[in-house]
Amino acid sequence: MSQPGIVAKAPSAEETAHDFSLKDLPQSFYDDPYPTYRALREHDPLHRMPDGSLFLTRHRDLEAIYKDTTRFSSDKKVEFGPKYGTHSLLFQHHTTSLVFSDPPLHTRVRRLISGALNPRAISEMEPGLVRLVDRLLDGMAAKGDVDLIEDFASAIPIEVIGNLLGVPHDERGPLRDWSLAILGALEPFLTPEQRARGETAVQDFLNYLRKLVADRRRNPGDADRDVLTRLIQGEGDERLSEIELLQNCIFILNAGHETTTNLIGNGLELLMRWPDQRQRLRNDPSLIKTAIEEFLRFESSNQLGNRRVVEDADLDGVALPAGTLVTLCIGGANRDPEVFADPERLDIGRAPNRHLAFASGPHICAGLALARLEGRIAISRFLERFPDYAANGKGQRAPRVRFRGFTHLPVKLA
Repeated sequence: MSQPGIVAKAPSAEETAHDFSLKDLPQSFYDDPYPTYRALREHDPLHRMPDGSLFLTRHRDLEAIYKDTTRFSSDKKVEFGPKYGTHSLLFQHHTTSLVFSDPPLHTRVRRLISGALNPRAISEMEPGLVRLVDRLLDGMAAKGDVDLIEDFASAIPIEVIGNLLGVPHDERGPLRDWSLAILGALEPFLTPEQRARGETAVQDFLNYLRKLVADRRRNPGDADRDVLTRLIQGEGDERLSEIELLQNCIFILNAGHETTTNLIGNGLELLMRWPDQRQRLRNDPSLIKTAIEEFLRFESSNQLGNRRVVEDADLDGVALPAGTLVTLCIGGANRDPEVFADPERLDIGRAPNRHLAFASGPHICAGLALARLEGRIAISRFLERFPDYAANGKGQRAPRVRFRGFTHLPVKLA
């Protein structure tokens, strides 16, 4: 017990790394996890967690594992069984969706989704996306004081993904809440309330999608542009089962929504935090492409990934027996000084920029081109319209480890 008047000594970087666990994290970690990631990267880059799993923070280690699909599996049945219960809807969803599966399911679903998100289709989305963003900017201009998340960042991907799947506009209201509840259940440690919310959200989502799919079977769209029609029709002799179809529709809506919301919100917040970089982008709008990559690196929307060792492996001299669970710390790897010069500095002109915000290897994000397009148009047009926007109170970050973004970000537009 400390004596009155004596301030407890802050732990050293070595102690921070040695004692790190994803359970019971302090609020300071949610505010800024990067000092902890730096301590781990410098002092214990292959950190053994209390449960025996490994937590990795070096860029080269993540890149090696992303590319080695033989020894490192994305399938989560073994991991998620104890977490959710093998008969739960959360288990069914997260072990059937694209991101948490191995071939052949991963190959089939990815081919179908990627076919609908081809370069021509992405290019054809741009005029509609510009109109959507401008309409939102007009609405915000009339208010003056706005929330960048509720009034802007979260509204864009919901509309874009809703259009891709052909969700009627008047039926999109519940999508964001369902998405947040399901993705929130991916946190390393869950409360019973979080689990219950996630389970209910999957059930409600499935009930809705069954009706949407039945309607699309009766009235198919253009399979070159309509992702749902493409998933229903399949390709060649390949077809998804009904459960695979429904759960991957949920995945597309969730993945395309939350990470892009975070990209836009984080990017606009970073430009407030780094005024020199905001001025640089105002002076040279052509930097928006490299700026988006730097926002993704500096504040990765998705901070963690996971793999399971399926064949005995060795990583930098550390034995990884089959069955070992591995957490890939994207947020730590994206600030690795071995890869990025002055990694704690935001540099909107940084090039090259080998960030891992979209992962790497066969599991690289299937929607990365669409996310980049949404980020570029949203942030560039916002900054052009409201160049002097400023914070109007403290932003609220979601208290989550895996996904990093704001739930509220109040600003004044002039």
